[in-house]
This record gives sequence, structure tokens and C-alpha cells, in this order.
Amino acid sequence: MGRLRQWAGARMNGVQEGMEWLDEREDGAGGMTEVVSDAPVNPWGLDLDDPFIALRLTAERLSLVRYVFVVQIEDGIATAGQRASLEYADAVLIGWPDEHAKGLDAPTDEDRRTIDEQIRLMEEYVDKFRTMEQDGDIDGMTDTLIRITERVARVRSIYQPKFLLPTFAEIRRVVQDEWDEDMGKIDSDTVMNDNGESGLAKDVQKAALDADEAGRGTDRASE
Repeated sequence: MGRLRQWAGARMNGVQEGMEWLDEREDGAGGMTEVVSDAPVNPWGLDLDDPFIALRLTAERLSLVRYVFVVQIEDGIATAGQRASLEYADAVLIGWPDEHAKGLDAPTDEDRRTIDEQIRLMEEYVDKFRTMEQDGDIDGMTDTLIRITERVARVRSIYQPKFLLPTFAEIRRVVQDEWDEDMGKIDSDTVMNDNGESGLAKDVQKAALDADEAGRGTDRASE
């Protein structure tokens, strides 16, 4: 699993750049400074020969990308596409097994090559996602999150072939139906009648009139 040796632990402290290692250390003046040194073979202390380590690495990678995406869209009203992209990632991560969990299929040599390829593709998309985040390209991030999730789903399916994962198309159909229903409710509340009143304003006005009428009825009954 050669790619794992190259990309494992990208979320951990330090960033491997080619054959160098970029880390932060105290500068002696109360601050931090970046230090470049030769990259250690395995700075994360992981067993890179463990055939199940890809489960941990891909889940952590997707979780991190998902979090960044949520931060980018949380201040506005998410579109149907953004909702679907996020829910697809959630669906793939739900019930994610520990790499030491029972019942996992041990990958064959062919499976390992597939995992290696999926991780390579995942990292290419992560690089694109990072650039899109810097550029504020939310639409691009939305689509790229889907591509990253697809790679992670493929890895999970190797270890848990009997665990049925939904496709993005299936998630999108459900989310689109919910979106259309939500938008329909908003439209019905804001549609204007001939007097220029919105449906919501009309409902509030009617409730106030009903309450006033009920109060008058109580006064008449007490006389």
C-alpha cells in the first residue's frame, strides 16, 4: 500500500512536502516558527503494513473535508446540491468500523491495489478542494466533496462488502424531494393576494382576529 506511506496522516501534526517535513516549533521568543527537515519514514507512529489502516485514514480524511465544507455553508441556506453532498458524506461515514473491528474482510492483493488507487484519487480531489476553499468556490467544493466521498465509499466496500451504501444519485433524489417540499411551504407563506398581503401575514392577522373575537365572547358571557 505504497500510497498510504506517502499520504498517511495528512491530518496529523506537520505536512509532508516531497522529501521534506514542514513542522512548527517554538522559536524561543514565545512564538512559533516553521522548520523544514528531512521527512521521517513514519512520523505518525502508524503500522503502515496493517492491511486495515486505510479504514482509519480515509474516514479521518473525509471527516475533515466534511467539517471544512460545513463551515463554508453554515451561514447561508444550503442548496439542494449542498445538502445532498453533505448527507452523502454522512451516509458513508455512519457506523464506520474501527480498523480492529470484527467481521471485516481482509483485502486481497488486488484489493490493496484498488485501495491504493482510491487513496491516490482521493488525495488529488482533496488538493482541488483545498484550492477551491481558498478561492471561495462553494459549487466546486460541493461537487468535489461528492468525488472524495465516492473514493472513501469504495474503500469501505472492500472491507465491508455486505454493508450496503447508498449512491449519491439516491441521496440526491430524496434530498431534492425534501427541498422542493420545503420551498413549496415557503412560497405558500410568502405569496401575495390581491390586497398585497402575504399568506403568512394573512394567517397572523386571522389568528389575531380569532383571539379578539374569543375575548369578546367571554366578555358577553360574563355580563
